[in-house]
Amino acid sequence: MAARQFRWLLFGELLGYAWLGYWLVGQAGWTPGQAAGLALAGFFGGRLFIVGLTFILMLQGRGPVPPELRIGFFGTLRMVLEEYLGFVVLFSLIQPFESFWLGPDRLAHCATRPTPLLLIHGYQCNRGFWFWLRSKLEAAGWTVATHSLEPVFADIDAYAAGIARRIDEVLAATGAPQVILVGHSMGGLACRAYLRRHGTEKVARLITLGSPHHGTLLAPMGLGPNARQMRTDSPWLKALVAPLPPAAVSIYSCHDNYVFPQQACSTLEGAANVAIGGVSHLGMAFSPRVLDHLMAALEPSV
Repeated sequence: MAARQFRWLLFGELLGYAWLGYWLVGQAGWTPGQAAGLALAGFFGGRLFIVGLTFILMLQGRGPVPPELRIGFFGTLRMVLEEYLGFVVLFSLIQPFESFWLGPDRLAHCATRPTPLLLIHGYQCNRGFWFWLRSKLEAAGWTVATHSLEPVFADIDAYAAGIARRIDEVLAATGAPQVILVGHSMGGLACRAYLRRHGTEKVARLITLGSPHHGTLLAPMGLGPNARQMRTDSPWLKALVAPLPPAAVSIYSCHDNYVFPQQACSTLEGAANVAIGGVSHLGMAFSPRVLDHLMAALEPSV
């Protein structure tokens, strides 16, 4: 469902550029090259505006950065570029066509790493978010399952039932007694909503990446009940008390451009909180450093 919505949005945008180009060439005397240039500027420039806006808002509400995690001017430029490229690739290429890029999950029992991973994406994304990280985790010998949270704009508690069904499917396919839940952004909150309802019996570990455990100042710009639940003053977040499996971990970036103020919003009581620097919110999907920290958090589960 989410992938179909992404495709329709992308198709509608491209159709709009095509109609505008047709009118400019036929009625305003533009050359086809000029019309194509305007379309490209709108396509890439619009995405740059969205990414730039998140960083501007983050700068106004950011938390303190430890000296050892500060990145400087050129490090900031690289991070912004990585976020922009990640935004373009994820929302214009991978997520609208996630079944093509990812294919079905390859679920089988693994003797060396018997506990399978279940990856849960964040707000307005789908399982395509895990395209790069899934391949790296599988190359390291892990059995990796994914799940898309639907509908896109829903109460976060409503996602718990789908996660429960997917956990049962993964356990049946692999013969494992438990899974390790890995959630990015809102996906971490959806995992906690599952734990509040179903407990830790089927979950060996919880690892969250850039999750707004105490909300985010960006949430008022979002749509749907799930965005309202991620506001910093959200009654839902204050009531989200769920048992955590052993050795839960929250990995977050001190430069996250979606979840801020970063430390105050991303730390999870009862978990090991791991701060990194120089990684943006969507940049986590392609970050070797995030992969290294994720692998380190997983190793005790082997």
